[in-house]
Amino acid sequence: MYRERRERLLTEMGPGAAVLPAAPVAIRNNDVEHEYRQDSDLFYLTGFEEPESVLVLTNRHKEHRAVLFCRTRDPSREVWDGPRLGVDRAVEALGVDAAFPIEELPDKLPDYLADVDRLHYRLGRDRAFDATMLDALNAVRGRARTGVRPPTEIVDPVKTLHEMRLRKRPEEIEGMRRAAAVTREAHVRAMRVAKPGCYEYEVEAEILRTFRAHGSPRPAYGTIVGSGPNATVLHHRRNDRRMEDGDLVLIDAGCELGYLASDITRTFPVGGRFTSEQRALYDVVLAAQRAAIDSVRPGVSLDAVHEVAVRLLSEGLVDLGLVSGSVDEVVSETKYKPFYMHRTSHWLGMDVHDVGAYHLSAEPRPLEAGFVLTVEPGLYVAVDADVDPKWRGIGIRIEDDVVVTADGHENLTSDTPKDPDEIERLLADR
Repeated sequence: MYRERRERLLTEMGPGAAVLPAAPVAIRNNDVEHEYRQDSDLFYLTGFEEPESVLVLTNRHKEHRAVLFCRTRDPSREVWDGPRLGVDRAVEALGVDAAFPIEELPDKLPDYLADVDRLHYRLGRDRAFDATMLDALNAVRGRARTGVRPPTEIVDPVKTLHEMRLRKRPEEIEGMRRAAAVTREAHVRAMRVAKPGCYEYEVEAEILRTFRAHGSPRPAYGTIVGSGPNATVLHHRRNDRRMEDGDLVLIDAGCELGYLASDITRTFPVGGRFTSEQRALYDVVLAAQRAAIDSVRPGVSLDAVHEVAVRLLSEGLVDLGLVSGSVDEVVSETKYKPFYMHRTSHWLGMDVHDVGAYHLSAEPRPLEAGFVLTVEPGLYVAVDADVDPKWRGIGIRIEDDVVVTADGHENLTSDTPKDPDEIERLLADR
């Protein structure tokens, strides 16, 4: 699979060379490192998870089209950090054409850039590695008198590589389906443990426990458990509030499995039953979400999906008296924005906010089969909103992961409870 991806990229980018470094190690505090997670682009092309590595792809070298620079075996360090693949095993294990110690990169990289007109490299993302690249370019330029041509163009590889990642193959969609199944179980478990008197972090702990119990190495993003007024904070991550009877709790959580992300949001009453105001707002959000999902199909843009959600949310806000004016006025004058301030969808894949252009030539791009997106409308009434006090402090978001198919869509997370009556029945069995 990884070799096929590399060959596709080499074909798509044409004559030239691409250099893709690993994600750098980040220091958490003093001499303690953050958990390491490989750069998604490098993993997409190699399946290699070790730091201090660089992939070079080139159409100019017949024998070495894919070259990996990586760490050598070091028993003294492996005692502390675990085993390394090493240079000797990299060719067979990863299917690359050659492998060299990472220490040899400064000396060998100029050889792979010689007589290459176009260099594909993401300049400016990693300033430390930029210096390595510039040194290599200068080394190639220094060979000009021997007839060697240096690169004359530096092109960001994301235009080609990220378009590949945006179009999911069947095996990737199946992997996302597995991640969604784990996340679905975590949300159901959260509904069962979230009761009046417990803390948001206790619910978060159950979610993370479920992820790990199914082999997920990490959440796809910071887990959000927002109860009561915290549900109106879009990225509430402190998760430290004691939940009370009468609260809604908004949980935005997804696991990462096999370097593929899931992303689900559900909102439910801690005490087991919605109040009339909570149910009224919830029904509006759910209707908007269902209509937005129904609109997903090839040829439709994310802007169009967003407009469907905005229209339904605006109708609900007018009907409930939270905004004044006609629905057309609320939409055109964006009067809904104090209650719905984010977009309805984003790409989903290896990254929770996955790569790929949202517009082509300044126009919203049409959806294609193989694209995966979230659909996540919400309504958030701040505690100090200028509305009837009975609405204040209510935050609701409902989010599913949707694959665009040849003739419509598939909701990967449709079996995660969101019907309000179903939710109340589930909570009654706690």
